[in-house]
Amino acid sequence: MSHALTSLPLRAAALTPVLPVVAVPVLLALPLMSDGAGPADVVSGLAVVYCVIRLLRERRSPLSPAAALVLGLPVVGLALAAVGASSPQAGLAGLGRYLQIFVLVPAAVLLLIRGRADFRLVAWSFVGLALCQGALGVHQYVTRTGASYQGADIRAVGTFGPHDVMGMATVVSLGLVCAVGIALGRASVRHRAIAAGCALALLAPLALSFSRGAWIATVLTCAVQLALAGLRRALKVAAAVAAAGVILVGGFGVGSALLQQRIDSITQVTDAPDHSVVDRYTLWASATGMWRQQPLTGVGMKGFPEYRDGHASLALSSASDIEGAGVTYERQPLLSPHNMYLLVLSEQGLVGLLGLAGSWLALLVCGLRRLLRVRAQGPGLDCALVACGLLVWLLTDFVYGDIGGPSTVLTAVGLGLVAWWALAGDERVDMPRGAVRERVEEALAR
Repeated sequence: MSHALTSLPLRAAALTPVLPVVAVPVLLALPLMSDGAGPADVVSGLAVVYCVIRLLRERRSPLSPAAALVLGLPVVGLALAAVGASSPQAGLAGLGRYLQIFVLVPAAVLLLIRGRADFRLVAWSFVGLALCQGALGVHQYVTRTGASYQGADIRAVGTFGPHDVMGMATVVSLGLVCAVGIALGRASVRHRAIAAGCALALLAPLALSFSRGAWIATVLTCAVQLALAGLRRALKVAAAVAAAGVILVGGFGVGSALLQQRIDSITQVTDAPDHSVVDRYTLWASATGMWRQQPLTGVGMKGFPEYRDGHASLALSSASDIEGAGVTYERQPLLSPHNMYLLVLSEQGLVGLLGLAGSWLALLVCGLRRLLRVRAQGPGLDCALVACGLLVWLLTDFVYGDIGGPSTVLTAVGLGLVAWWALAGDERVDMPRGAVRERVEEALAR
C-alpha cells in the first residue's frame, strides 16, 4: 500500500514534462472567444518557456547539433523577410508567428517528450480533439447550424466558425492520421482496435467539412502509411475503409449528392472550374509575380496583401462570402495565396523557401530512415507511422492551404512529434517507460 502511494507522485512527475504539450490540443477543443491568439497559442508559448526552465534546472544540453541545424534552417530566411517588411510591426509579428510554428514549439515538443509513452499520449490527444470537433461538425450538418455551403448552413466547421472553415478539417485530418498510424502499429490488440474505430468514425466529419484539400492530403497520407506498414495490412484496412464509405454515403446517404458534386469539382480545375478554384489560381499567379519581382528575399513578411492586386488579374474577386455558424453574411478578404510554398516564395523568396523546405525535407528523410529501421523489428512502429504520416499530410496540404487561424498551433505540435521521431537520439526514442521513471527518481533525489 505504501509503495503504491509513493509511486503516485513518481507517475505524476513522469507525465509532468509532456502535459503542457497535451494541453494545446485539449484547449483547441474549447469554443473560441476572440479572433486573436487563443488559449492554445498562449499555452504553446508557455510550453517553450517551461522547456527552457527545465533545461536550466536540469543542466541538460539543449538540441543536438543535427536537430539544431534542421530546426534552425528557416531562421535566416525569416530574419531577412522580417527586415524587408513594409513596417517593423508587420516584420516582428510575422517573424514571431513563423518562429513559433516552425522553430520554437517543435523544438520544445522535441525536448519535452522523453519516450514513446509520451509520444503516444500526445498522439491520442490529437485523436481526442478530432473526435470532439468532428462530433460537433456532424451535429452542425444534421441540424443545419454549420457554415454556409451552396445556400445551406450545412458545412461542418466545429468551434472554428466560418472564418476558419479549414480549421475543423485540419484537426480531424491530423487526428485521423494519428489513429491510422496507431492502428497499423504493434500496440495491443485493444489499442489498435480502438484506434481503427476512431479512424472510421472520423471519416464522416472529414467528408462533411467539404474541404477538397484535406480530402486529398488525407487519402494520400493514409495510402503512404498503409504502404509503409506492409501490403497485407494495407489490403485489410483498405477493405474496411471502403466498406465504411459505402455504408456512410451509400447506405445512410451522408451528403451523397453534395459530396459527389464536391468530389467531381476536384477534376474540373481546368474544365469549367468553380469560382473558388478561379480565385485560387489567380492568387497563385499573383504570388508568382511577387517572387519574380524579388526572387531572392521576396516582398517582405506579411507583404502579400499589399502587393496582391498589383500582380492579380481582373478574375480575382478579392473576397469570399461567409455566413452561418452564428455569423451573419459578410465578405472575408483573400489575404494569402492559399498555398504555403507560394506564400513563402512571395514573401521570403528563394532564401526563405529553401530554408523551410530544406528543414521539412530533412525531417522526412530522417523520419523515413528510422521507420525503415524499426519496421522489420524493434519497438515504435506506431510512433513512426504517426510521425511520418503527419509530415506527409502537412506537406501535401500546404499545396492547398497555408498557416493561419487557431488550428495552426496544432501544426506546430505535429511538427514537434515529427522532429522527436526524426531527430531524437536512439536512447530517447527506444527508452521504455521504466527508464523514464528511473530518470524521474534521479531528478527528484537531487
